[in-house]
Amino acid sequence: MAISEPTTPQTPEDIHETLLEFPDNRLLIDLCGEFDRNLAQIEHLLDVQIARRGNRLAVVGRADARGYAASVLQQLYARLESGREISAGEIDRQIRMGGGIEEDTPGPDEQLEMFKKGGRIEIKTRKRTVEPRTEAQRAYIKALYEHEMAFGIGPAGTGKTYMAVAVAVNMFIGGQVDRIVLSRPAVEAGERLGFLPGDMKDKVDPYMQPLYDALNDFLPAKQVQKLIEEKKIEIAPLAFMRGRTLSNAFVVLDEAQNATTMQMKMFLTRLGEGSRMVITGDRTQVDLPRGVSSGLADAERLLGRIKQISFSYFTAKDVVRHPLVARIIEAYDADNG
Repeated sequence: MAISEPTTPQTPEDIHETLLEFPDNRLLIDLCGEFDRNLAQIEHLLDVQIARRGNRLAVVGRADARGYAASVLQQLYARLESGREISAGEIDRQIRMGGGIEEDTPGPDEQLEMFKKGGRIEIKTRKRTVEPRTEAQRAYIKALYEHEMAFGIGPAGTGKTYMAVAVAVNMFIGGQVDRIVLSRPAVEAGERLGFLPGDMKDKVDPYMQPLYDALNDFLPAKQVQKLIEEKKIEIAPLAFMRGRTLSNAFVVLDEAQNATTMQMKMFLTRLGEGSRMVITGDRTQVDLPRGVSSGLADAERLLGRIKQISFSYFTAKDVVRHPLVARIIEAYDADNG
């Protein structure tokens, strides 16, 4: 892939053009996306203009933005050359993470060592590979692999639970744990839904649906169902954890801000030999009755100095849903501040 920098600037004075040449026209089509939507996304996020000229892309803009966009385009093209697809999420990830040229993808055994050394991070599952899209996500994933107990605290849409489930599936596939246990408090979000019909599973499944959704992103649906039947994957309300010892398992507690102090203590003390435990929550979305303190806040206060337990924090800048979500969170934070 060739890069050329014309010496004659366009107007205004600080606007120049960088030409990138891509030898494989088929991959270039994939890089541009349907109706050039990938290029439009990069243009919008980096404030540049990108025009296609045969097998070349012309990037027009100020020097810093132009160079950054060129690096992102090179990175995405290299990804396509390695046989991987690109998506709007991958483009967003690459822009947030710096646009550097990727190394060859390491094998599963090499990956954990690279996590420890600060190298490239990706989580392989049966259906997709998950990569961090912000520095906070990168640090969080690294903490999940390096600590037996880890907390992920921050607003909705930052990938706290999603990445925890991805790591759980990765470790289960790799044989590091024998089963996956996913849990959350069955607390209504400010509404009274009344009595739900059906057996116990029918009653609690609506509360657990986000966990099913995450699992189905990483494993084929039939395999998820089979593993649930074999008790190798368990999705259950927090109340069902009492009296158990969870050994050789990857355990995730979602929506932990809705656990009471006693429930949190009960859950944390379920940790058994060979297990890992991840607790995720958002301090701003507590649905407990007035006067009941959040177990997440108490755990943060009491356990923050224990070196073997990691705490990862996210802000609105780490939101990876629709861009409006980050602005909504910032608006509410500003009003509460």
